[in-house]
Amino acid sequence: MYPGQQPGPYGRQQPTGPYGQPPQHQQPYPQQPYPPQQPYPPQGYPQQPYPPHQPYSPQQPYPPQQSPQAPVQYIGEGRMRLDPNLTPAQRDLALRIQAKSKPMAYGMVLGIPLTFGGVHYGITQKPLGFVAALAGLALLAFGVFSLMQMQALKRQLRLITADAWRSPAAHLPGARKAATQAAYLNGLLVLLSLAATGYLLYKGAGWGAYGNSLGFGALMLGAALPFGMAVAAVTTIPQLLQVIPAGAKVGRSLYSIIFLLAMTATGEGIKGASIGPVVGGGLTLLVCGGAMSLLGKAAKRMRGEA
Repeated sequence: MYPGQQPGPYGRQQPTGPYGQPPQHQQPYPQQPYPPQQPYPPQGYPQQPYPPHQPYSPQQPYPPQQSPQAPVQYIGEGRMRLDPNLTPAQRDLALRIQAKSKPMAYGMVLGIPLTFGGVHYGITQKPLGFVAALAGLALLAFGVFSLMQMQALKRQLRLITADAWRSPAAHLPGARKAATQAAYLNGLLVLLSLAATGYLLYKGAGWGAYGNSLGFGALMLGAALPFGMAVAAVTTIPQLLQVIPAGAKVGRSLYSIIFLLAMTATGEGIKGASIGPVVGGGLTLLVCGGAMSLLGKAAKRMRGEA
């Protein structure tokens, strides 16, 4: 125990004064009243009122959520919807291919009729038509150049796309059988496309297209579409023989174009009460619909899917 301290009731030492007496309690400092609080200065952003409370309804357990609005698109800005399962690299290449498709389409659509129509006008009317043919050749060359750039981008896309490579299930008999079946179907597509090209060239005589420069150019443009489809279908046959599923997907897309054209022809035949277009369009719809279904199943079997 230190000097000047006394034991407390629990054995603790209590402090004492200098003469052994307990210390006197110090007087507390006088408390000054706090100054009145000033209102806070206005903030930079005004407060927005809360939305009114909506009562709970058992028919609507969750509040309705507003779906995000699609970006506004103007005429001529529509694009093909991309597969949401694409990787960032695949999406970038697909967008670049779409960007190249527009100048390619402009060059082909304007260059083909201007070239053939100009040559026709230069031979039958005036030599001024050959000048238009030269302009058409320039546009056609621009379209072909854009097409070559698209093909280069597509080759890059195939390098990072699984369906563009030989299927891991290529050793299975079912996958090889499906690839052979798809190759036959794409060969049928080549024949149908060439038949459509010849049909348009034959009907052009009845339409009077060969006696008119403008009509002749439009006829060549129309015949170029199925002919290009035939060329595209031919390029898929070697891929299918190597059991590459991408060939079946391309063939299915090409069949869908003929399917839409046949649907249009059938509708026109029904309106005009003509039996020939209705029968021909109906048969084409059946063939194309069956081929699209078989190609879809063949692509799954080539991938080894059930």
